[in-house]
Amino acid sequence: MMESLRSIRIRDSLLQIITLGITVSSALMMWKALMCITGSESPVVVVLSGSMEPGFKRGDILFLNMNKDPIRAGEIVVYNVDGRDVPIVHRVIKVHEAKDTGEVDILTKGDANKDDDISLYAHGQFWLQRQHILGRAVGFLPYIGWLTIIMTEKPIIKYILITALGLLVITSKN
Repeated sequence: MMESLRSIRIRDSLLQIITLGITVSSALMMWKALMCITGSESPVVVVLSGSMEPGFKRGDILFLNMNKDPIRAGEIVVYNVDGRDVPIVHRVIKVHEAKDTGEVDILTKGDANKDDDISLYAHGQFWLQRQHILGRAVGFLPYIGWLTIIMTEKPIIKYILITALGLLVITSKN
């Protein structure tokens, strides 16, 4: 009797661990599928500053897509430059295409900013190239990204949330 109860507990614990693994794996597979579908290495981003107001506010979630179409002035893009960990969401204000090479240079600016983004680019960089662009904004959900902002600014909340979710998975009965 005691041995079978112990066996059941071990089996239940293993089942919970496997369930957690499947949940995490499913989330990763969905993210990879979104990357393939959208053509963007970051298909979803959170607006972290007020530089794009009034169009996008801090905490809005943007959905990105990246296709082979030329990038045009007026489009909202998310870009990353060398030396910066966090991608930036800004509008393309100028596009310069070299006739001989076909290479495209892009200049961006936040809608709420007075100046263009040259000061945000890497030292000595005056234009973005296509490889800097992570994606074009194709849709958004307002305010949903505040959870991400709060967890970034107050890491203790992230650890509390992860611990609570872990305890929930471990203590839940099937």
